[in-house]
Amino acid sequence: MTDAPPVVALFGATALGKSDVALELAARLEADIVVADSMQVYAGLPIVTNQPDAGARARARYHLVGWASPQDDCSVAEFAALAHGIIDGLLQAGKRVIVEGGSGLYLRAALGDLAFGAAPDEERRHALEERWQRAPHEMAAELGRRAPEVAARTDLRNMRRVIRAFETLEGERRDGGTPQTGELWNAGGRYAHRLVALVPDDDRAALKTRIDERVDEMLAAGALEEVAAARATGPFSRTAAQAIGVRELCAVLDGELTLDEAAARMKSRTRALARRQLTWLRKLPDATKVATTGRPPAAVAQDVLRLVQTGSW
Repeated sequence: MTDAPPVVALFGATALGKSDVALELAARLEADIVVADSMQVYAGLPIVTNQPDAGARARARYHLVGWASPQDDCSVAEFAALAHGIIDGLLQAGKRVIVEGGSGLYLRAALGDLAFGAAPDEERRHALEERWQRAPHEMAAELGRRAPEVAARTDLRNMRRVIRAFETLEGERRDGGTPQTGELWNAGGRYAHRLVALVPDDDRAALKTRIDERVDEMLAAGALEEVAAARATGPFSRTAAQAIGVRELCAVLDGELTLDEAAARMKSRTRALARRQLTWLRKLPDATKVATTGRPPAAVAQDVLRLVQTGSW
């Protein structure tokens, strides 16, 4: 598929308007949108995971949104296989492709051929989870002693990330796991692509305001009822439970938090996510940065289109 036009990849932090830019760009390129997001894969959670609504779906064709049950764990390896099959088919049919993502890992998984390690030993993972429940601070401290560099880039408040770090250190992996960090940016490109990083200005207060507004809009749109309905079909999987809002709103349903307390925690976690995404953004070696702050999505999309058409990368 060397004669196929390059895939356009959009990366950016949450609440920067990335999805709106992708939609505007898709209209100009007559392109399909492949969503590279670890949480938008889950059906039944469109509000909480910010999936494209009916209006967006009427304007563009989306892929890899809402294909998994929230009761199932989904791996990046599984996502990569699906993404490659879809992108290969679209390019072979002569279609333009936009890959839109806020997850650096999933974006690279869609664009490249990452070498996946092994899946975790389930018995060992269960033991690590039980240990975390008893002494999370002790585990975080041990990780810092054993591997300071790993600890420095790990969210030590996140059980899943700390456990994954231990599993990687102990080498307990089989086929189907997550690629090593060092491999991520050295992976060969499967497709010719143009990578655009949507960036904010230096006004972090404005980004915080947009994040807070988004959470408020989700709750007003029925996020609590959505989580209740999804949970009624069965317990959330380990990965689905990581979606911002699931844990917090389940706590509201169980009487452990008020809705205001849940909203505050969702906003805090979303701000932390945005900081991690901005850190990923700074690691993108082959990206062209385009400013989004204070600009309508159509104007940002027009700038990206100009880059695509002129090859000014």
